[in-house]
Amino acid sequence: MTQKEGALADVRVLDLTDERGIYGAKLLADLGADVVRPEPPEGDPLRARGPHVEGAEGKISLWHVFFASNRRFFNVDPSTDTGRRQLRRLVDAADIVLTCSGAFGVALADLSGAQARRPELVVVEISSFGPEGPWRDYLAPDLVAGALGGSVATTGDADTPPLKTFGELNFLVAGAYGAIGALGALFHAREKREGQTVHVPVHECIASCLEHVFMWYWYEERLGFADAPVVPRQGSLHWSKSYKVMQAKGGSIMVTPTPSFDTQLAWLIEEGAHEDLIDPKYTEPENRRQFSLRMMEVLEGWVGTQDVEALFFEAQSRHCPFGWVLPIDKVATNPQLEARDWWVPMRAEGLEIRGAGAPYHFSETPWSAGEYRSVETDTEAVLEDIGWVEEER
Repeated sequence: MTQKEGALADVRVLDLTDERGIYGAKLLADLGADVVRPEPPEGDPLRARGPHVEGAEGKISLWHVFFASNRRFFNVDPSTDTGRRQLRRLVDAADIVLTCSGAFGVALADLSGAQARRPELVVVEISSFGPEGPWRDYLAPDLVAGALGGSVATTGDADTPPLKTFGELNFLVAGAYGAIGALGALFHAREKREGQTVHVPVHECIASCLEHVFMWYWYEERLGFADAPVVPRQGSLHWSKSYKVMQAKGGSIMVTPTPSFDTQLAWLIEEGAHEDLIDPKYTEPENRRQFSLRMMEVLEGWVGTQDVEALFFEAQSRHCPFGWVLPIDKVATNPQLEARDWWVPMRAEGLEIRGAGAPYHFSETPWSAGEYRSVETDTEAVLEDIGWVEEER
């Protein structure tokens, strides 16, 4: 096994995922695990996902560079006896096998046989709807997963259809839970020498993003501002109506008076823009909801007179969590992301690329983007690691 640094430097992972679970494999790889991703002779189908850049040996998928980071790629032909034996040898060398139902190599990996031989093996199965129930054999791309799971139901304006969430948010959530489940099962396996099969249905993972939807459904009678047990679509306005993307001079900004309405009111008073917000009636408990709505109205009028960049930095200095809404091509210049060292250099087959860094910071264990290499670079090393001798080829 290649020697690596990181919290999971002694963990071996076999990545048999598709787009539903590849983010989970990335999280483990970026924590230092030795992650091997087999692919068929014609190449990983996920390499075809755009956007692409021209590299030394042809086009490179930037999507694949990010989601398959810190991986070792291994070319294997499962139609041959040699390929099948190599794949099973990889399973026997792993501590964790991450899978997605129907993904390359899963059907031929004989995971149940591997678990019988090695009871400590951890297998994580990330599927669209889980291993049981009437939908277990159905597939759901991210758009369908979001629609059926409910994450897109509250998007869009009242008079428009729901909107697709940006990127593949539902699969990112499932991948994160896949990594969490893998680590939890690995901890148990090392304590008790008992492996587990962890089922991670995308459909159920989405529920963790719907706390406000469930609250509306279960506690509608206790929410004075709820008109029905279903959260209405209301554009960029948060369900509490205390967060809203507003138009300022030169751009848009997400504005909220939370967590301290008093701090926001004091700022408006400084600016002479508080209007009637100091009316004593708003101190009465029964009028707090009315005060919140009126605050948002006053803020929207005032924000429209302010320069968006200056307003953003002033809000930050006052610990008011305003968010400058940047167009996609400007996100790379976001000063908050820059201050957090969000963008890191990544090398991909000779190219220098700036990519998103770690979504966490550990004080003692390093994180590294690693180098994205071609499948030919790693195949021989992987064969050596699994003890594949020349006579077996």
